[in-house]
Amino acid sequence: MSRRVIGLVAAAGKGTRLGGQIPKAFVTLRGRSLVERSVTAMINSAVVDEVIVLVSPDMDGYARELLGKRGLLDAEIPVRLVHGGGERADSVWAGLRSITDEDAVVLIHDSARALTPPGLIARVARAVLAGAPAVIPVVPVADTIKRVDGDAVVDTPERASLRAVQTPQGFDLAGLRAANEAYFAAADPGFVATDDASLMEWFGASVTCVQGDPMAFKVTTPIDMTLARTIVDEAEPTVFEVPST
Repeated sequence: MSRRVIGLVAAAGKGTRLGGQIPKAFVTLRGRSLVERSVTAMINSAVVDEVIVLVSPDMDGYARELLGKRGLLDAEIPVRLVHGGGERADSVWAGLRSITDEDAVVLIHDSARALTPPGLIARVARAVLAGAPAVIPVVPVADTIKRVDGDAVVDTPERASLRAVQTPQGFDLAGLRAANEAYFAAADPGFVATDDASLMEWFGASVTCVQGDPMAFKVTTPIDMTLARTIVDEAEPTVFEVPST
C-alpha cells in the first residue's frame, strides 16, 4: 500500500510587510488569491492526496467562500480548512495534529510562494517517499552574505556552500510530529524554529536537499508582488472574479 501525501498550506499569517488590507494569503494575482494558487499547485502536482489549508479563525468564512467558489472544496483531491495559531509553528502543529494517517508524508508549504510549479512539489514528495526523513528545495545564493554582530561584520561565509531554502518542505509525518512534540515540551529549546527543517535539524534528523525553482519565490514585500503580477500578466490571459468581502 502506497503512503499518502498530505499538503499543508500555511495561510494563517497577517503578512503585514505586504501592506494589504487583508491577510497576504488572500491578496490576489490576476483575480486569484495566493492561497488559491498554492492549493491548486498542490492538486496539480499529481502526488498529493489531500490538502489542508491553515487559516486564522477570523478568516475561516472568507476562505471557505473563496475556495468554494473556485470549486476547490469539491475537488477530486480533498481540501479542508484547519484553524492555525498565532505563530507559524503553532499553525503547522495544529495541522499536523489534524492528520489521522500516522504513516503519511507531509508537505509544508507557504501560501505566499504562490507560483511554485507543481513539478517542484512532486520532486520534494518523491524524495521523502524514497526514504528521506526531511527534504527541502534549495537554490544557489546570488548575493555575498555577511554574518554580523550589530553593525560590525564578523565574517563572510563561502557562498558556494550556501543555499536559499524554499517550500514545500517534505517530511515523514511521524518524525515531524515527534520533533514538534519535543520542541513544544521543552522549557527552553534554545532556538526559534524559522522553518520546519530547522526543527528537524534541532531534533537530530538528517535533511536532504533537492533542486528548487526560481518561480517558488516568496511574495513578502510590494516589490515581490510587482514581480509576481508581471509574471502572471504575461502568462495568464483570463481574469477571474473574486468573492466580495
